[in-house]
Amino acid sequence: MLIVGLGNPGSEYAFTRHNIGFMVIDALIERQNAQKLSSASFEGELFKFQNHFLLKPLTFMNLSGNSIAKVKKFYKIEEVVVIHDDLDLPFGTLRFKYGGGHGGHNGLRSTDEKISKEYARVRMGIGKPEHRGEITSYVLGKFTQDEAKHLNAWIEKACVAIEFYLTNSLDDTSSMHTIKKFQLE
Repeated sequence: MLIVGLGNPGSEYAFTRHNIGFMVIDALIERQNAQKLSSASFEGELFKFQNHFLLKPLTFMNLSGNSIAKVKKFYKIEEVVVIHDDLDLPFGTLRFKYGGGHGGHNGLRSTDEKISKEYARVRMGIGKPEHRGEITSYVLGKFTQDEAKHLNAWIEKACVAIEFYLTNSLDDTSSMHTIKKFQLE
């Protein structure tokens, strides 16, 4: 299985809403003691544990599919899971689905173009800005102080769900690990 976290490379994007996929991959690398592989030709940071791969594409969000397609083809991987931020879900939501549209998410759009829409998605709700014109600054913005307090617990829950999915169906993972509403204190 190839597990991909979407995000943008560079310190200026670290801890932004759009990089929640990278944050989950970083946590999985640590939890699984994943080994870094030589990955220059894949345009991303690639790690392996057991028979699974963890990928952080370094192509910037809009070209994520390039990196994913290269790893998928080279290692002949059938099953892909993409972890991404989702504006349509409230902060802290965790949902799972297979296939579907990109909903305006450029990382998903690129992935769809390069490998098709046939992959599992871990949707991590980041909420929406008040005005539609603020979307770019919102997704590239840092989490609020209240959100940041809950970030580690949310990432932990996503990791547990993904680890469960390694040996279970997406339906079972969804039934056991979906978070519909997250309460900020």
